[in-house]
Amino acid sequence: MGEVVNLRLARKRRERDERESEADSNRIKHGLSKAEKTLASARRDQDVRKLDGHRLESDSTPPEND
Repeated sequence: MGEVVNLRLARKRRERDERESEADSNRIKHGLSKAEKTLASARRDQDVRKLDGHRLESDSTPPEND
C-alpha cells in the first residue's frame, strides 16, 4: 500500500515553494544597487543610440497596403 498524503498539506507545501521561487526571482530583479541600476540604464541607452545610428531610414509611417 502507498503512503498516505494529506492533500491540504501537499497543496500548502507546493504554494509555499512557488512563493519562494517567485521571491528568489524578485530578489534578483529588484535587488540591484543604485550603481548597478545606473550602469544598466547607461548601457541600455548606449545600445539604443547605437541601433538608431545604424538605422537606414527614419520613416516612422508604416507602408500602405492596397
